[in-house]
Amino acid sequence: MVTDIQVRKLKKYLSQGKTLEVAAARAGMDEKTGRKYRDNGKLPSEISAERVREWRTRKDPFEGIWPEVLQFLETNEGLEAKTLFTHFQRIYPGSFGDGQLRTFQRRVKTWRCTEGPGREVYFPQVHVPARLSQSDFTDMSQLQISIGGQPFDHLIYHFVLTYSNWETGTICFSESFESLSEGLQKSLWKLGGVPEQHQTDRLSAAVNKPDNPEEFTRGYQGLLAHYKLQGRKINSSSPHENGDIEQRHHRFKKAVDQALMLRGNRDFTTRKEYELFLQKLFAQLNCNRQERFQEEQSMLRPLPSGKLDTCTRFEVRVGPSSTIRVKLILPQKSGVTVKPLFYRPTTPTHIEQEPYIRL
Repeated sequence: MVTDIQVRKLKKYLSQGKTLEVAAARAGMDEKTGRKYRDNGKLPSEISAERVREWRTRKDPFEGIWPEVLQFLETNEGLEAKTLFTHFQRIYPGSFGDGQLRTFQRRVKTWRCTEGPGREVYFPQVHVPARLSQSDFTDMSQLQISIGGQPFDHLIYHFVLTYSNWETGTICFSESFESLSEGLQKSLWKLGGVPEQHQTDRLSAAVNKPDNPEEFTRGYQGLLAHYKLQGRKINSSSPHENGDIEQRHHRFKKAVDQALMLRGNRDFTTRKEYELFLQKLFAQLNCNRQERFQEEQSMLRPLPSGKLDTCTRFEVRVGPSSTIRVKLILPQKSGVTVKPLFYRPTTPTHIEQEPYIRL
């Protein structure tokens, strides 16, 4: 097959006064072909473009049922072309073979592009170094991790920088403000600096209900103020606005699952061993992000002089049975895992020698 380059060489040699026989030989074609392109004056690509057919070579096999197809497509946008094709195979036995599926799918795709309903448009986000971080909690129970042979149901507080995708996480057991405070602070100190803004979804530990005049809870406001962070939240029913952390949830848990398969089992001797396993995995995930991370790290604002206390202190009365209630919960009887907190008894008991009670 003669190429555009060969024809250009032919014209070059002819313009230098070479004979057609010599010019064609040097261009790698026979004299007859050279004469055709000399007389035509066009390149092979130009001739091919003119030969493109603008008519069908055979009758459209779906012409007879297309009005019925449109009724389905116009009333239900979610219908897939394959589902419709199978449906018409059933109601018109023998009329359509499996080999015509791709033709039908292309026909449906063309209709949706040219005549179908418009789709919601998503504009790509432009991320700026050290401007935005996102965080959220993700449930790890589906990975069936155990500690000492006992199921270890837990969450991960997951933190990510949207520019470099640098990420880290902290084990926790509820979406409480204490878990949020501990996770965010550990992430910032591990990061070594503070970005301009931090975004969460509408979790109750941080965001007030719409009828509240204050956007964020007082505890979260204090946390943001301590680190001089500007708080951001997503709109209701719009998880895609927290898209970076949502995507990292999926990829992180997939990475954990794969690492556990390589490890050979999902049981850890101690929680510390499991924490080291996670930190090693985060380091592996972050190793290919160093160039953008270093760019981002150099622009982070400095950390404050110290961390805030991540626990909440309560003064509660010890009941006659030497039990206490915290937010209407009896940890000793409910089986709920509670992070160690301190409580000061206000009535004499058999443990009054200790200034605080540790759960």
